[in-house]
Amino acid sequence: MELIDIGANLGHESFDADLDAVLQRAVLAGVTRLVVTGASRAGAVRALELAKAHPGLLWATAGIHPHHATECTAEGIAELRALQAEPEVVAAGECGLDYHRDFSPRPAQRSAFERQLELAAETKLPLFLHQRDAHGDFMAIMKAFEGQLGPVVVHCFTGTRAECFDYLDQDWHIGITGWLCDERRGQHLREFVKDIPADRLMVETDAPYLLPRTVKPMPSHRRNEPMYLAHIIEELARDRGEDVSVTAAATTATAAAFFGLPPAR
Repeated sequence: MELIDIGANLGHESFDADLDAVLQRAVLAGVTRLVVTGASRAGAVRALELAKAHPGLLWATAGIHPHHATECTAEGIAELRALQAEPEVVAAGECGLDYHRDFSPRPAQRSAFERQLELAAETKLPLFLHQRDAHGDFMAIMKAFEGQLGPVVVHCFTGTRAECFDYLDQDWHIGITGWLCDERRGQHLREFVKDIPADRLMVETDAPYLLPRTVKPMPSHRRNEPMYLAHIIEELARDRGEDVSVTAAATTATAAAFFGLPPAR
């Protein structure tokens, strides 16, 4: 089984002490390629550093998450432009809107999202997007850039069936995480993931967050890591009524095509 984790926050401090071991466990679990999420100015620089240090295994995104919207200054956009020109950077983002936590004022979030979409319209890089509890504004802003952007994935999808199909109607992609495995919050996803076309479906851990609650035995440290992508694939395959090898092959092919990744080493 060969898997691609399209979103892992490997620059997080929880991986500082044992990243090599984390990557080794991932490869042994079938994760042959990973995209490291860059979600702030410093985080995007770190993601690129990791990708350069692990060629053929890691790639990076470069963006400013809505939680860090105030970083999206003229200087910040210039920095993102330079980062996104690097060959190891395969997507713009993580960017978007998050009205669930409102760690940044909503006007600042919208402005930062629009400025990053303007840059993406120049670069035509794939877009790695975040949306939580902001569907209406998210769709309105994206509508203003219709026909100007490269391929889109709404990562770590947690929304409703209607939201999912709003995205699919735009030919966007959907990223599924261990949220699927959370009986408290993700049960609704199990009811419609089978309806997502295989060529629009990708998988991710969002590590170190969202450790699948169905992992047994549950690790004491509670840190998610890319090796658990194999567990997510098993759960997703079951919900889609597919053999796990079919789901793995399809999501891997879709991710490789979306990000333009070369074959695994």
